[in-house]
Amino acid sequence: MTDSHPSDAELRSPAPSRLAVLGTPISHSKSPAIHGAAYRALGLPWRYDAFDLDWPGLGEFLAGLGPEWRGLSLTMPLKEEAARLAAVVDPIAAESGVVNTLLRLADDPSGSPRWAGFNTDVAGLARAMRRAGLDARDTVVLGAGATAVSAILAARSLGAERIAVAARRPEAAAALAERFGDGMSAISLGEAPEFAPTLVISTLPGPGGEAVQLPGSLLAVPLFDVAYDPWPSPLAARWRAAGGVAHAGLDMLVEQALVQVRVFLNGDPDTPLSHEEDVLAEMRAASVER
Repeated sequence: MTDSHPSDAELRSPAPSRLAVLGTPISHSKSPAIHGAAYRALGLPWRYDAFDLDWPGLGEFLAGLGPEWRGLSLTMPLKEEAARLAAVVDPIAAESGVVNTLLRLADDPSGSPRWAGFNTDVAGLARAMRRAGLDARDTVVLGAGATAVSAILAARSLGAERIAVAARRPEAAAALAERFGDGMSAISLGEAPEFAPTLVISTLPGPGGEAVQLPGSLLAVPLFDVAYDPWPSPLAARWRAAGGVAHAGLDMLVEQALVQVRVFLNGDPDTPLSHEEDVLAEMRAASVER
């Protein structure tokens, strides 16, 4: 795995038109509806499906995909395994060690598929928090898994000066604090940070917020919860019951999907789409349809 963008020579022709989201559980995923809305808005006859897949099967799944496949979205628990399997990764994926997007490259000489890995969670979360007008200067991140890594990088991209990682396993929180260095600290889930936070980002699974012990002072701080189904999540419901403000992860899902569409269309997460705000509006509308 190398740290670079795919070259023009590595990118394939625009003909392949199949895409999918992989993970487990996957039946609740809104990605097919969101991506489908984007491709209709762009006038592209692309097909986007969902497959239930655990991480031990990812390599075999990728190896078996035919030439009609263009790319994949990855959700838990596949993001770190996808980073290991990617032939090249973009700088954010390299820094995070997390890949949630795979773009098909030209096959190797033996005909086996090769993939470029991207992390669009960081950009998606940062875009969603920026649109919500949230202040990430002093942030508490709940959880210490792959999504917590993206939350740390997103908060830093918005100017975070201090970040405390709170997790059930103190050693996991301490490992992240050590990994990202200056301005980082580790605390338990029931502990208040040493600073007055301006934002809490929860990366806990939806049900995980129901019984988690948190200091009451945190409930007065704006919450961005990456969970979105069901909404409000148990954690967001607690926040709101205490009079606090909670923002849903659905906005992050839509924003990161937009960056994925950029990757699938242009091979570059930073190249905007034509009429991008119109496309985003269609994606957002699809995300709330039942």
